[in-house]
Amino acid sequence: MSARVLVVDDVLPNVKLLAAKLTREYFDVITAYNGPEALELVRKESPDIVLLDVMMPGMDGFEVCEKIRSDPDTMHIPVVMVTALSDVADRVRGLEAGADDFLTKPVNDIALFARVRSLVRLKMMMDEWRMRESTSGQFGVIERSGTLRNESFERARVLVLEDSLLDLEKITETLKRDHDHVMSANTCAKALERALSDDLDLVVISLTLMNEDGLRLCSQLRSHERTRQVPILLVVDEGDLNRVAKGLELGANDYVIKPLDRNELLARARTQVRRKRYQERLRANYEHSLSMALTDSLTGVFNRRYVNAHLPRLLERAIDSHKPVAILLFDIDHFKVVNDSFGHTVGDEVLKEVSNRASRNLRTFDLVARLGGEEFVVILPDTDVEAAMTVAERLRNQIANSMFKVSADIGEVPVTVSIGVAVGGRLGDSSEGLIRRADEALYEAKRSGRNCVIADPRSDFQGVTAPAPAP
Repeated sequence: MSARVLVVDDVLPNVKLLAAKLTREYFDVITAYNGPEALELVRKESPDIVLLDVMMPGMDGFEVCEKIRSDPDTMHIPVVMVTALSDVADRVRGLEAGADDFLTKPVNDIALFARVRSLVRLKMMMDEWRMRESTSGQFGVIERSGTLRNESFERARVLVLEDSLLDLEKITETLKRDHDHVMSANTCAKALERALSDDLDLVVISLTLMNEDGLRLCSQLRSHERTRQVPILLVVDEGDLNRVAKGLELGANDYVIKPLDRNELLARARTQVRRKRYQERLRANYEHSLSMALTDSLTGVFNRRYVNAHLPRLLERAIDSHKPVAILLFDIDHFKVVNDSFGHTVGDEVLKEVSNRASRNLRTFDLVARLGGEEFVVILPDTDVEAAMTVAERLRNQIANSMFKVSADIGEVPVTVSIGVAVGGRLGDSSEGLIRRADEALYEAKRSGRNCVIADPRSDFQGVTAPAPAP
């Protein structure tokens, strides 16, 4: 896996050494020698990861990290502090400033490459979700999610795998400072069962189990859809870097070294919970944006954009399978009179009820959409003209034969629709042509006195059809 790495250190030999190691592993390396220069390169070059020295004159690494994390455009870039400092308090300070990890000089190559690759994979995933959110924002559908640092880390659901009662007590007591739901298991099987039955925010896995390999659980969690995105924090013995590297390769997100420091454990756990919740917010925003982009906000049915994307694929499948696809194009008769007489609020109530009646009693794979104004379409796969006419006539009756209750003083109003039917599925048919033919039939229905159904004369397609929906 290649990536662009920014190496920041005020000592030239340190920069050259790290750059040489990374270049041999085919990373693209850029360098900076002080904090302001690093921040400028972060904004201009958008590196995939920053390896940041702590002890620099002027602006130290802690301040640089805080500035990276406070900028919404750069907050997602992983930062690893590379330092001669080995005090736990310094590590905690760096983690609280937003660093993803600490590497102590002289840097161990196994730890360096494992951490860089793990964090770059994470950034690539986050970049994809951020890009989708940004695209949705350009359409004015949603607002951006804010910063990762603003996410809450409290009240998470945490599972701990540890078979040492002493270590388990220390871990759970520490995590309970932030979280109400800290569960435990002493075997991989019990932990996996618990993880698959619960919605977890973090899993803490000890790699010092007496009779089992915690990496096995790490692999199993990443192989199940339900737990694939749950952060994993490993607990390891000092010096066990080979297993740390293997764990990161399997998908673990971070690790903490024994003997455990409570503040460091809390800081690393908070980072993982925040990141998970930020990612969930990005995903939820994207899914919400899709829903908003493809559905009509008033009636809740699909909109024209969805029809334009869906109908060509449906018609292509119909042509390949020699099965017809029918559309019913209809609009509300004299809808302007409803708006002018009773106001747009009543008009909206009528539109909602029309869409509700159109949606009832259709098959699960049929589709209703509002094209705009008072115009709707029903798409019926595997339906010939005879079955389509049956559905259209039933829809016309459902609307015309029962008054519409409204909030105006009148209490209820009569509503009718005119419907044009067209069926396609022949080689050469297009979605635009099919809609145009239905529109011509709809126009003919209006000329024939409205409140009626007219089929396009070219809709005599015969083929294998699914039964029309029951009345």
